[in-house]
Amino acid sequence: MGTFYFFATLLILQGLISLRGGWRWLAYFRRELQRTLPDYAPFASVIVPFRGLDQALDENLRALFAQDYPRYEIIFVTDSANDPALRVIESLRAAHADLTAGAVATHVIIAGPANDCGQKVHNLRAGIGACDPLSEVFVFVDTDARPRRVWLRALVATLVDEHIGAATGYRWFVPVNGGFSSHLRSVWNASIASALGHSNTQNFCWGGSTALRRTTFARADVLAHWRGALSDDFALTRALKAAQLPIHFAPYCLTASHEDCSFSELLEFTTRQLKITRVYAPHLWRIVLASNLLFIFVFYGGLALALVRVWRGTSAALPLALVGCIFLLGAAKAYMRLRAVALPLANEGVRARGATLLAHLCLWPLTSALYTYNAVAAGLSRCITWRGIAYELKSPNETIVLAQSTQMPEQLESTQTPD
Repeated sequence: MGTFYFFATLLILQGLISLRGGWRWLAYFRRELQRTLPDYAPFASVIVPFRGLDQALDENLRALFAQDYPRYEIIFVTDSANDPALRVIESLRAAHADLTAGAVATHVIIAGPANDCGQKVHNLRAGIGACDPLSEVFVFVDTDARPRRVWLRALVATLVDEHIGAATGYRWFVPVNGGFSSHLRSVWNASIASALGHSNTQNFCWGGSTALRRTTFARADVLAHWRGALSDDFALTRALKAAQLPIHFAPYCLTASHEDCSFSELLEFTTRQLKITRVYAPHLWRIVLASNLLFIFVFYGGLALALVRVWRGTSAALPLALVGCIFLLGAAKAYMRLRAVALPLANEGVRARGATLLAHLCLWPLTSALYTYNAVAAGLSRCITWRGIAYELKSPNETIVLAQSTQMPEQLESTQTPD
């Protein structure tokens, strides 16, 4: 009993610290969104690796053609000429022919299958090779993200400071039709989003919304770090850290992913993220496993203790009070996080009310059980399936392609980027 009360007290203290962090995150969003964007908008190359059809792909890609930016190029890269997404891309290119003849140039690259790295990394390397020599900035975006009109300008404007290594946004899952699994995935992913913030030395790149100068890309020798890698963003982050270049998180560039998922897709996506984390950042994987095991012991153990006390006819007030305090602190943090994200994404359907608010207030304790399952599964296997391709992750720079579909399916996993 003493052990339970000791760890419950620790969790409450941790909850108070986390709540303070949530308040600072909200304040950071407010400050960043009130800043006037610097007038820095050089010619940029937007590289879009893709494979298969995402939910709402047409709308996601259409947003790339509608950026408030003077001149840029969009380079679409896939591994197969049979990719069904090519039909969507060609339709959009035709519909925006007047635009692409002036401010926006577009290209389609068939990179072929990857042999010794992740397919996305292979596609990105091919996209880099196809960039216009005049391009000063490389921008990476995923097809499951729907950038706002100001996204490209805000992302690149951060790089006016030449000491910044990269500017990054992050994803926020927005359930379309709702459902338990879709909302739980959004809540699960939200805790990763809030790990980004004001500390440029602790931030990481998200491959679905990242920009860096061409000169920085060369200085950090990103291509060397991508060699043999599966995760483009983990490898990019490692390259920038090795070069001692800071990463700036831009709330302007938070992007919505309008998607639903089944429970099996939820498990596949979340477990894949932890398997990749175990290979690229094993210290984070150990922290996730230990901290969530502790939470399960205290939170769910406290509920079990209260039930046993009720069954025995003794008072359950103290364990229930401790568990209730932990829950309320976590719910308050989730509310602040949702309020912060609603500032840039209100027009994308993210609001601190209704089903979205209820999910973030109530489902967050379940994410600890999910994280624990993910972390244990990651400890047992380094094999993943991503976009129809099976991989084994030997190390950060050694990826084995186990199996690859010879036919491009009409619908692959809706979530593109591991983190």
